[in-house]
Amino acid sequence: MELKFKGKFMFLESTGNKDNKRGWIEVVCGCMFSGKTEELIRRMKRAEFAQQRVEIFKPQIDVRYSKDDVVSHNKTTIPSTPVAHSSQILLLANDVEVIGIDEAQFFDDGLPDVCVQLANQGVRVIVAGLDLDFKGRPFGPIPHLLALAEYVTKVHAICIKTGNHAHHSYRMTDSDKVVQLGEKEMYMPLSREAYNEAMAAKVNGTSKKIDDELIAFVEEVDRRREEALVRRTAILERAALAREEEEESNTGINQD
Repeated sequence: MELKFKGKFMFLESTGNKDNKRGWIEVVCGCMFSGKTEELIRRMKRAEFAQQRVEIFKPQIDVRYSKDDVVSHNKTTIPSTPVAHSSQILLLANDVEVIGIDEAQFFDDGLPDVCVQLANQGVRVIVAGLDLDFKGRPFGPIPHLLALAEYVTKVHAICIKTGNHAHHSYRMTDSDKVVQLGEKEMYMPLSREAYNEAMAAKVNGTSKKIDDELIAFVEEVDRRREEALVRRTAILERAALAREEEEESNTGINQD
């Protein structure tokens, strides 16, 4: 079902007519820590709530948080099926209405054709992945998928150096491998200006100072987050204790 609002189309999970299925491709892309996987999981869980048959796949090499589940940086999880090649998705996607594909940049070049075939069969396909690699170049099959998709969502992290929208995933190691799994100990989200400055420093051999500053900033953010969590926990505990004391007091009054 489609709703038209002020000239724009919004799609709902339930089509209402199972015999006239309409498929399409959605792509959620952006740099690291921008919420791509979080958005993919949100859409998949919403489809589940609409009682649609769903399946989510991820590349077999991605075992950062879990071997089987898709896990966001915020630890939101959803069960998934790891696959070694995109062609396996077609074999495992029988009788499915919505398919999610995470970390699509790590898949082979056959993924776009797989997504098109699924969409042509009436399946809603939701793809999430990095649009640029650590050198700022289009990453894997994502550019092809962006051209084929009906719906594209570009999400952004916050640049930890400038506070502006982050567009790049800056790698702090010296490795030149395109595929190198890692988290905040290895990658930082940076705006275009901050990224260009950091990459220029790498070329000049002066990147250690920038890298140390970025690491120190992230460590400070983590420290403050932990302190805030401790404070929140203490507040909740005091509130729970106050409720217990009030209930005991009310019980005593009623007994009198």
